[in-house]
Amino acid sequence: MAVNELQTMMTWTFSSKCPIPNDVQGMLIDGETALHAYKTIRDVAIFTNKRLIVRDAQGITGKKVEIYSLPYSSINMYSTENAGKLLDINSEVELWTRAGHIKINLNKSVDIREFDKILASAIL
Repeated sequence: MAVNELQTMMTWTFSSKCPIPNDVQGMLIDGETALHAYKTIRDVAIFTNKRLIVRDAQGITGKKVEIYSLPYSSINMYSTENAGKLLDINSEVELWTRAGHIKINLNKSVDIREFDKILASAIL
């Protein structure tokens, strides 16, 4: 896989908070609890007390689903940047992990400081 492919693969956009999907329970391990969920372009990202799970629907029908599971213990550092005023409409979150660099764009409807607290609570 080319480096550019990896970089593209590790960029997500979270558009808004959403209810935690009912079918998430089947993915969780004993002692794991789903805490927050955010809509992505085609699916959902779920923050649990142990990891970040991103479900990525693929293909034309969206029936093929890839699951990304990022344990908080693999995150070495993160940064958040709030959106600007006029042309800068997205906030940004960057995660430096053992797996590489991950970028998350947050639409204006996502409160960056609330998101900051979710990450801090999970990682620290």
